[in-house]
Amino acid sequence: MKKYFIFVLATFWVASMLFAQQEDVMTLRIMTYNIRHGAGMDDVIDLNRQAGVIGDAVPDVVGLQEVDSCVKRSGYVHQASVLAKSLGMCSTFGPAIPLTGGKYGVAILSKEKPLSYRNIPLPGSEKRTLLVCEFQEYVFACTHLDLEEENRLASLDIILEEAARWDKPFFICGDWNDYPTSTLIASMKKSFSFLNNITNNSANYTFPARTPKNIIDYIASYGRVVKSVRKRQVINEPEASDHRPVLVEIRMDRYTTPILSPTEDNSQFGVGIKTTSNKVRKIFENSHLYLLLPNGHKFSIDGRGG
Repeated sequence: MKKYFIFVLATFWVASMLFAQQEDVMTLRIMTYNIRHGAGMDDVIDLNRQAGVIGDAVPDVVGLQEVDSCVKRSGYVHQASVLAKSLGMCSTFGPAIPLTGGKYGVAILSKEKPLSYRNIPLPGSEKRTLLVCEFQEYVFACTHLDLEEENRLASLDIILEEAARWDKPFFICGDWNDYPTSTLIASMKKSFSFLNNITNNSANYTFPARTPKNIIDYIASYGRVVKSVRKRQVINEPEASDHRPVLVEIRMDRYTTPILSPTEDNSQFGVGIKTTSNKVRKIFENSHLYLLLPNGHKFSIDGRGG
């Protein structure tokens, strides 16, 4: 019993040392870009141009709209995969409609492989979708909303429901086909914080690319999970697409996994252990009790390995 107690204390000591080395605040670079199925303002499809724009911005995660997958007009290539490969990123595609042998929709490129993803249908005269990727520290969604206001407003209820189901920070971006003064954006402001600058200034305009006059591309967070916004930029790219991409760099608290309360009945584990750390979660798996750390490492605390 004494050896077991020493083992438990040693495990907690190792965990605390790991936490001491891990920053509590992280930086995240987020980008949104309507790529017009790879077609520039010259109507030539050349994904190298979009890849260059994205690569120069060095984002951690990117939401793409108007993305083809194996469509005739764009040479039957999976555009999200092609871009991801050239950038050294992961790709997740969210199809919205079938199109000439392939599919058309939105995509998310990310440095980190998603833990999970969902593709949720949204209303539209042309079918729309909400692509949601879960990552270790946050959840990121991308959508391209309908041209009709009725459908955009109906989509908001679905977006809010999805955002509320996550306990991780939730970010959303996309081409929303609406202006900062619209009913949609006013309604979103009740629950979302806008991270790109949406004041009426030419430096903030995103569309059309050559002579932008409007803001219709956005990046937002559900609630106020961001500590600071270090960068807000509409990238000066007038040729690669009919939209200009938007980039933000934020600082936010690292996500911490909820733990079992010391007052909970842990008798099912066969041992009662209390911890005041808000960064450790106790899990029971294959008849073993573990500490699950934020970096995904597991430490056995029942003396049976793992």
